Amino acid sequence: MKLRCLAIDDEELALELLVDNIGKVPFLELVAATHDPFEGLKLLQSEKIDLVFLDIQMPGMTGLQFVKSLPDSCMYILVTAYDKYALEGFNLQVVDYLVKPVPLDRFFQAAMRARELYELKNQIVSIEQPAEKDFFFLQVDYSHVKIFFSEIKWVEGLKDYVRLHLKEPAKPIVARISMKMLEQQLPPSLFLRIHKSFIISTRYLTAIRKNSVFIDDLELPVGENYRESIGQLIGTPPKDSG
Repeated sequence: MKLRCLAIDDEELALELLVDNIGKVPFLELVAATHDPFEGLKLLQSEKIDLVFLDIQMPGMTGLQFVKSLPDSCMYILVTAYDKYALEGFNLQVVDYLVKPVPLDRFFQAAMRARELYELKNQIVSIEQPAEKDFFFLQVDYSHVKIFFSEIKWVEGLKDYVRLHLKEPAKPIVARISMKMLEQQLPPSLFLRIHKSFIISTRYLTAIRKNSVFIDDLELPVGENYRESIGQLIGTPPKDSG
């Protein structure tokens, strides 16, 4: 499950940072980003949006006015350079209130809060819902091969190809597909992108260091942009044991 996000900030750099942070959180999906709050209102009417990251001080309409105009349409996280609006923001029942500059770990914490609230409201975990698929089909040469998520240990990106290392058989599966497209087919509850070239199954993860992770005796590097997400697995940013 991914939360579909809208980012609104009238400052170019601030909006770029918002977009960059959203892209680093596996369970967030950026639908659109805009400098104009009125354009944001139109997007909320035309797109399915679960979560809005919203600046407060904007010309024409403040973030607080924006939330008041559509109070129940979705969830809101306020992102601002001023902390004086925090009380009013929480009175509007926003998910969180972030003060710029926002550290990535603080951003991730707010995103986690939004996901937990979304799951609570929508009762995603329910015995009445059908079980999720535990497999997918991947085109390999001229065949569509059925692959169970539980069999994938880690994935390696090779330019236009990927190599899936499975529990069985010993020989990896090589398919012509981008890492981005493959990542979209893997459930984020089971898999984690740790590097532009690597995706791992958290099922087979055995140890974490600051700059690497282990799957059995295999050590894989963690890209700088993915370290915060790795740290969330153990509750705090991992410390290098040496």
